[in-house]
Amino acid sequence: MLAALEKGVKGNKWFSLIDKIYRQSNLEAAFRKTKCNHGAAGIDRVTVEQFEKRLDENLSWLEKGLKKETYTPQPTRLKTIREPGTRKERTLMIPTIRDRVVQGAIKNVIEPIFEQIFSKNSYGFRPGRGCKQALGKVSSLLNAGYTWVVDADIKSFFDTIPHNQLMECVREKIADGRVLALIESFVQQGILSGLSSWGPERGTPQGAVISPLLANIYLNPLDHKMTEEGFEMVRYADDFVILCRSEQDAHRALALVKDWMRDAGLTLHPEKTKITDAAQSGGFDFLGYHFERGYRWPSKKSLKKFKASIRMKTKRCNGHSMERIVESINRTSRGWFEYFKHSHYTSFPSIDSWVRMCLRSILRKRHHGKGRGRGIDHQRWPNVYFRDIGLLSMVTAHSLAC
Repeated sequence: MLAALEKGVKGNKWFSLIDKIYRQSNLEAAFRKTKCNHGAAGIDRVTVEQFEKRLDENLSWLEKGLKKETYTPQPTRLKTIREPGTRKERTLMIPTIRDRVVQGAIKNVIEPIFEQIFSKNSYGFRPGRGCKQALGKVSSLLNAGYTWVVDADIKSFFDTIPHNQLMECVREKIADGRVLALIESFVQQGILSGLSSWGPERGTPQGAVISPLLANIYLNPLDHKMTEEGFEMVRYADDFVILCRSEQDAHRALALVKDWMRDAGLTLHPEKTKITDAAQSGGFDFLGYHFERGYRWPSKKSLKKFKASIRMKTKRCNGHSMERIVESINRTSRGWFEYFKHSHYTSFPSIDSWVRMCLRSILRKRHHGKGRGRGIDHQRWPNVYFRDIGLLSMVTAHSLAC
């Protein structure tokens, strides 16, 4: 298969892939990835640990079912979660462990095929690519004078992808009918919520292993179209920006995107899609960062989520020792800083100050005070006190990173 990827295949399509999907070694690799994600159980209530206890038996059963074409996906379990720091709720569809393993096995086989045709402007959910590369590309384009930005948002993208058009995109490279039928069965996988069940008419299930790859397959023609038209586009899954040298070019790019979206059965969000001059006040958000006038810092949404996470760990009734609370905060802060360390240095002093205020509020409560930490609390528990018990300082970390 690797040799064929280099030399090409007859007709530029793959006619026999199912044997590679149900191969035992591929199913084992798919299970290892599933285990690493620590996902919840599906409607059958079988956890990763339970599945692993009878791993050989379960994988043999999957291999047999895929080989004889008797395997059918189970309905997904619907779960609603609240996004940190907001009142907005998000719906996830949780497949069973066995379905996740099969989807992972499919992804292992077909992803290298489509990687050959994916655009270099696509960074989301691809091997060796990620947010940092996408953000770096945006920064380099802004520095090169591409300051007029089309900040686009596809309305309910994962829920509105037309099934027929999606499968047509998959058929451009895959001609194995058994694999196509298997992928389509996952796209049309039933949904169970309480005592109600139904089958989706559009979209790909959010939470499914294969959904990000299918999303990239569906948006790949847009990537190439914008490149052919001479536009600089940076896309991460369904989140993308188009950077232009002039306002006129930006309006032309947006018109092309709207036409493509209409033909693809998708819609741009009318309120969230806009054209902005990043060299002026206002700027735009992309992948958690806010870009404006040659600088970048965490977006308001990113800060809100971070603070919501810290608030959960610094409730004033927290009974743990201050050292243990600080240790818990540091786990969150380190991950957050690692992502946002390329922000302008002025982003960090106010964050450090706010975190210390949360900790002073706990100490104030323990000394029978009311309200949040302020005033004399800064003398009672100075900044050096928190440094000595190991609290991460983002200001210091940023200086060291620089």
